Amino acid sequence: MKKDTQASRIRMRKNKKRRKYLYILLPIFILLISAGTYLGVVWSQAQGILADSYQDDGRENGSDLRDSGVDPSVDDVSILFVGVDQSEKRAAKNQSNELSDALILATLNKDDKSVKLLSIPRDSYVYVPELGYKTKINHAHSAGGVRASIETVEQLFDIPVDYYVKLNFNAFIDVVDELDGITVDVPYELHEQDSRDKSDAIHLLPGEQLLNGEEALALARTRKQDNDIERGKRQQEIIKAMVDKAVSFNTLLNIHDLMKAVGDNMSTNMSFNEIKSFVSYGTKGNLDIESLSLKGNDLWSDRYYYELSEEDVQEKQQILKQHLGLSDFSTQKEEESDLDNSTSLNQ
Repeated sequence: MKKDTQASRIRMRKNKKRRKYLYILLPIFILLISAGTYLGVVWSQAQGILADSYQDDGRENGSDLRDSGVDPSVDDVSILFVGVDQSEKRAAKNQSNELSDALILATLNKDDKSVKLLSIPRDSYVYVPELGYKTKINHAHSAGGVRASIETVEQLFDIPVDYYVKLNFNAFIDVVDELDGITVDVPYELHEQDSRDKSDAIHLLPGEQLLNGEEALALARTRKQDNDIERGKRQQEIIKAMVDKAVSFNTLLNIHDLMKAVGDNMSTNMSFNEIKSFVSYGTKGNLDIESLSLKGNDLWSDRYYYELSEEDVQEKQQILKQHLGLSDFSTQKEEESDLDNSTSLNQ
C-alpha cells in the first residue's frame, strides 16, 4: 500500500512538470471544408499557404502496407496527426525532433463521408522500429521524426498511414481564436498554466461555456484530476466543437485567416490537390466523427508506462481496417500466407 502511494505521488509530481498540450487534430478539416469555397483570390492564397506547409515524409512510395498509392478523391485513407512542442523554449534548446505530445490516427471513409479518430496515449508502451525496442510511443518522434512515428503506428495496428499532419500548440490557439472561440462543457473546476508556462494563469469553472484559444488549450492539456484516457476524450470533444464551428457560414468569411493560422504552424505530406479531395466530407452537412480510445493498465518499471491491452488493440485494428475497406484484403493476405505455409509443409 505504501509503495502504491509513493508511486502515485511520484506520478502526480511528474504530471505537474509535463507540458500537456492538445495539438489541434483537425485544423486540416477546417482547410478541407473551407476549400469548398475556393474561388479567385481565395484559391490562390490557399494554394500558396499550403504549398509552404508541404514536407515529404521520407517514404518514396508511401506506406509499405499498400500495394499501390492512394487517391483521397476515390479511396478511403488514413491520416496521422502528430502534436509536438515547437515553442520558443524548445527552439532555444535546439531540439529539432521533440517528443510527440499527442498522436491521433484518423481514418476517412469516402462512401460514408465518415471519420474515426483513435487517440493514442503518449505513454503507450510499444515497439519502436527506429529504436529496435519497446518504449513510450512519444519517443518515436524524438528518435526519427514524423517517419519514425508513422512506422511505429503502422507496426502497432498493421494499418497503412497514408498521410500525416504535424502541428504545434500555436496552431491550436490561433485557430480557436480565429473561430471566435468554441463552446464546450468543462467537466470540473481547474487551474492550469498558459502557453507561456505561467502557473495558474487559466481558471475555469465547470459547465458549458465559450472558451478562447488559451482556455481551450488549458482544458485540453490538463489531467490533474483524471488521466491520459480522459484527457484524450476531452480533446476529441474539443475537436468536434471546432469542426462544428468551422462549418458555419460566418467561419467561411474568415477562410484566409484560418488557413494562415494553420499554415504557419503545420507541416504535411498532402498536396493542395489532395487536400481539395476532402471537400466532400464537409459538404454532407453534419460530419460523422466517431471517437475511439485504447484500453490498458498502468505499468511501472524503470519509469511509468501505459501498457495497452492486446485484445483491445486488435479490436481497434479491425474497426479501422473495416473503415478503410481493408478487412477483405487483410483476410486474403492471411489466407495466402496460410496456403504458402501449408504448401511448404507438404513439400
